[in-house]
Amino acid sequence: MQWETVIGLEIHTQLATQSKIFSGSPTRFGAAPNTQACAVDLGLPGVLPVLNREAVRLAVRFATAIGAELAPRSVFARKNYFYPDLPKGYQISQYESPIVGEGRVEIQLTDGTVREIGVTRAHLEEDAGKSLHEDFHGCTGIDLNRAGTPLLEIVSEPDLRCAAEAVAYARKIHQIVRWNGISDGNMQEGSFRVDANVSVRPLGQTTLGTRAEIKNINSFRFLERAIQFEVERQIDLITAGGRVIQETRLYDPDRDETRTMRVKEEANDYRYFPDPDLLPVQLDDAFIAAATADLPEQPDAMRERFQTDFGLSDYDADLLTAERELAAYFEAVTSVTGEPKLAANWIGGELTAALNKSGLEIGASPVSAPQLAGLIRRIQDGTISGKIAKQVFEALWTGGDDADQVIADQGLTQITDSGAIASLIDTIIAANPDQVAQYRAGKDKVFGFFVGQVMKQSQGKANPQQVNDLLKRKLLP
Repeated sequence: MQWETVIGLEIHTQLATQSKIFSGSPTRFGAAPNTQACAVDLGLPGVLPVLNREAVRLAVRFATAIGAELAPRSVFARKNYFYPDLPKGYQISQYESPIVGEGRVEIQLTDGTVREIGVTRAHLEEDAGKSLHEDFHGCTGIDLNRAGTPLLEIVSEPDLRCAAEAVAYARKIHQIVRWNGISDGNMQEGSFRVDANVSVRPLGQTTLGTRAEIKNINSFRFLERAIQFEVERQIDLITAGGRVIQETRLYDPDRDETRTMRVKEEANDYRYFPDPDLLPVQLDDAFIAAATADLPEQPDAMRERFQTDFGLSDYDADLLTAERELAAYFEAVTSVTGEPKLAANWIGGELTAALNKSGLEIGASPVSAPQLAGLIRRIQDGTISGKIAKQVFEALWTGGDDADQVIADQGLTQITDSGAIASLIDTIIAANPDQVAQYRAGKDKVFGFFVGQVMKQSQGKANPQQVNDLLKRKLLP
C-alpha cells in the first residue's frame, strides 16, 4: 500500500521585545533561575496584566509580511491546564479571535519545486516556565524566567507532505521573522520552537488520519529526523494491525526516536474563555501604518530582483537573501565594485567559509563590506591575482586595515611585465627538457606542470593569463 504523509506545524517564535507580554519583567536569556519573574508573571493575588504594545506591533508586522488577514479586533483567552511550570494554572493566549488570520507563504525545495503553504492563523500568547530535570538529585526544579515571555504562535494548514517540505516551511518562517525584526530566531535559546502534527493515510484517501504532535523541536535537522521517524512508526503500526492514538510525543535526538509524553488534549479540555482582566485589542489604521512603515523589501522580492537586475543564479540569489544582513552586505559590496557575480562568488565562497569556521554571523564579520569591495577592486584592475587575493583576504580577516595597505606591506602586487614573465618561463623550460618533450608529443596535461612552476617561482604574483599565453607560444615545437 502507498501512503501519504500529512503534516502541519505550530511554530512558537519569541517576539523581540525588551519586556514580557503582560509585565515589565525583562526577557534576557541566560539569567539565573527565577530572577526575571515578577508578581504578574506568577499570577499572585491582586495583580493585573497589562498588554505590551510592542508585542502587538510585531504581530502586525508579521501579518503584513506574509500578506495575511489582520483582525481589527482580537481577544485574549485563558487556556486552562495544570503543569508545574505554569504558575497561574492557565496560559493567556488567543483562541476564537486571533490577531492574525489566514495567509500564505511560498517555499522552494532543493529540486526547484515551488509550493504555497497556507497559514491558518497566528496568535499572541505568553510562554510558560521551564522544568529542569538535571542536577537536582532526582527532583525537578522550576525556572519561571520564561513565564510571560511574549510568543507569536504561527499555525500552518496541513499542507505539508514530507519532512523536507516541513523543514523548508519552518526555514521560511524563520527567515521572515528574523528579516523583519520580529524575533531573533535563536533556536538554541528557545526563541524559535516547532511542534509538528504528523499523520499518515492511504494514498488517495481524503479524510485525515489520526495525528500525533511532536513537541518543542529546536533544530531544523531534528525536525526532519523526528518527522521521518514518526511517519515510519505510524505506517509500521497500522500495517501491523494497530492504530495510531492522538497523543503528544517528544523527540529524543540521542536515540533518534519519538516517545509518548501524554494523551493529546482537545480544545474543549482547556476550557477556553475570554480573559476577564484584558480588554479586546482594537487596531486602527494609524497603528497599523506606523507598525509597518519601515518594513524592508521582503526576501522573495529581493531574490527575484537579484536575479533580474544582477543576473545571479538561483543558488546565489537564495544564498544572499537567506539573511537580511547578508543581502545588505552584498549590495554594499556591489555598489562599489559594479561586479555582482564576483561579489557573490567571494561572499558565498571565502567569506561564508571563514564565518562558518569561526561560528560568526555576518554582522560580526571581521572583514567589512568596504574592505571586501576594496579587495575585489584590486582583482578587477589587475593589481593582484585571484590566488593572491585569498592571501589578502586572510590578512584582512586577522586585522588588516584595507586591501591596498596589505598589498603594499607584503609586496603582493601582481607581475604583469611580459619580459619578466617570459624570462621565468625560459628558465623553467630550459630546466625541464623531459616535460617539454612530453608536451610536444601531445601530453597536454603537462601544461599544468609548467603553469605551476611559473607561479611557484613568482610566488603566485605572475599574471595567470599572461603566463598561459606566453607558455603556449614558447612550448610550440
